[in-house]
Amino acid sequence: MATLVTFGRRERAGLGGGGPHLFSQPTRLYKKRWLIVLLFSSYSLCNSFQWIQYGIISNIFMKFYDVDTFTIDWMSMIYMLTYIPFIFPVTWLLDKKGLRVVALVATALNCAGTWIKVVSVQPNLFAVTFLGQFCCSCAQVFILGMPSTIASVWFGSDEVSTACSIGVFGNQLGIAIGFLVPPILVPNVDDVGELGGHIRNMFYITAGVATFLFILVIIVFQERPDLPPTQAQARARSLPPEQYSYMASVLRLVRNRPFMLLVVTYGLNVGCFYAVGTLLNRMIIIHYPGEELNAGRIGLTIVIAGMVGSLICGIWLDKTKTYKQTTLVVYFMSLVGMIVYASTLSLGHLWVVFITAGSLGFFMTGYLPLGFEFAVELTYPESEGTSSGLLNCSAQVFGIIFTICQGKIIDTYGTLAGNIFLCVFLLIGTILTALIKSDLRRQNANQLAKIAAEAAMADPGKECTANTPMIQPQSIPPPS
Repeated sequence: MATLVTFGRRERAGLGGGGPHLFSQPTRLYKKRWLIVLLFSSYSLCNSFQWIQYGIISNIFMKFYDVDTFTIDWMSMIYMLTYIPFIFPVTWLLDKKGLRVVALVATALNCAGTWIKVVSVQPNLFAVTFLGQFCCSCAQVFILGMPSTIASVWFGSDEVSTACSIGVFGNQLGIAIGFLVPPILVPNVDDVGELGGHIRNMFYITAGVATFLFILVIIVFQERPDLPPTQAQARARSLPPEQYSYMASVLRLVRNRPFMLLVVTYGLNVGCFYAVGTLLNRMIIIHYPGEELNAGRIGLTIVIAGMVGSLICGIWLDKTKTYKQTTLVVYFMSLVGMIVYASTLSLGHLWVVFITAGSLGFFMTGYLPLGFEFAVELTYPESEGTSSGLLNCSAQVFGIIFTICQGKIIDTYGTLAGNIFLCVFLLIGTILTALIKSDLRRQNANQLAKIAAEAAMADPGKECTANTPMIQPQSIPPPS
């Protein structure tokens, strides 16, 4: 049942006291919003599956293509490296052309990458399979920053955190399947021809799913609902395009101290997750030789636990709006989880590793949607795509650094030293998170809109002026 709310009086855009008078727009929640976020989650899943499909059976791909460990590590790190130079033009495209164009480009690139991999299954064609992975990594740039934008454009103020969690959920589920399925589809056999057949089957399945999702996006994916879901979104729509400057928006974000602290802390946490995921097979095989399948299952445990954590955190945020407190608690528990995982990995009991890895994943992976939503609160009314892009850019930079450094430390000093290296940076991130000032601008804007609506119903003939409290939210800067 759609929710329709209308107001019968004029109000300002709510982004500053000097804007022109605008009629308050009606708001509505459409059932299709759930289809949009689920479709996004599906193609995000297909893309994120491919991030880890090489790394989780790195020893098998090393044997098939006759390359070293560091080369296979780059099959995961290319996802991180590609993001850094392309995120700014992609967020500009998202601001200028909208969600549908970005969704089409993402699914087209992902589809192309999967079919390139299909033709790369020959021991002498590693460069071709790397090209396919590169195309998929380019698609990821068009995907990672979208959950918070879809949540804001399609969902009500009491649903945005849950919707964002569902968007991130698809990415996490794809990583989980990427941990679980490749060791099953590609067993470690000695015959190269048989091994190539297993790899080809995996690539064909991925290409079929990617093609189906590309067709679905063409048919189903809609740019935005006819009516905005919230007054905050209505005011964002009311801004004339010429009043928006992408570079000015980026500069305002860079000058936003709480947000820049969040950029650093988000990068530290997610960078640690990327390093753990990329090197998981290597760490497990060192202590438990021949356990490729269980390495995948441990990765699955990490991500499934994180998906549960993400959904719980999203629902909790929608109910309580305690962004700073929840983020800090989850960050600290990520540190605790990493310490416990590092200290138990070498005990010789796989069941213990499953438990400690699951605890780590619940908090570390569960942190992902928290960072997105906290960023939107701190930066409203700036574009959600821009703030998410900066968060993810930080995560990719730290992910590359941590993966390379931890890999070298593991090779030289062992897994314990490598994991302690990550613990140090999670401790730094926890301290910095405690220093972030909680300035919930989007929540303030929605509260002010509710107050204005109630006042309008009480006195429908009265017009808002520049002196009305509703249009003077001191915590919200002008859009340009």
